[in-house]
Amino acid sequence: MALGTAPNEQRFHAGRSCLDLLATAHPEERLHAVEPLRAWILGCGLVPPGTPLAHADPSWLAGFRELRGQIGQLVRGGVKGDGRPYELALARVNTVAQAAPPAPRAVRRGDGALVRELAGPPECAALLAALARDAVELLTDPVARAAVRECEGDNCPIVYLDTSRGRRRRWCSSEVCGNRERVARHRRRAALARA
Repeated sequence: MALGTAPNEQRFHAGRSCLDLLATAHPEERLHAVEPLRAWILGCGLVPPGTPLAHADPSWLAGFRELRGQIGQLVRGGVKGDGRPYELALARVNTVAQAAPPAPRAVRRGDGALVRELAGPPECAALLAALARDAVELLTDPVARAAVRECEGDNCPIVYLDTSRGRRRRWCSSEVCGNRERVARHRRRAALARA
């Protein structure tokens, strides 16, 4: 039973792509090279499966990490978001959101089914725009905003959207932080029983 995640294992438990981006900084930097960034872009659904991303280069890393910091500041800054850093982050996210996101198109497969593809290789600015627009949607939707939670796991700063029944979700991932908590609780009970 694993109690953690592998250093480069991507996590997509947050419920929104902009919140999944925040998870790439914990427990350590997961966007440290172009290949993990490509895997994250595909894994979070920013582009359809099989989209070629060979043109992604190291300059993309800075853009994604910068946007991650700004979104984190906005999400964790509360509804009113006081202060100049909050306002600067808000202005930057709004600016990034203005670029056109990747253009999808429907393409017929060999079996006749329609699948989603992109009209061309996605550029970094287009992918960042899609994430920034997701953040704008989250920040401006009072219902979604009220469902944003921070994981109750020890030393876990991951933020997620609680869409559970009764809004009682406590952890970013039941398999990771939830399992850690259950194991710790079991150990405490066992220690008390031995005492």
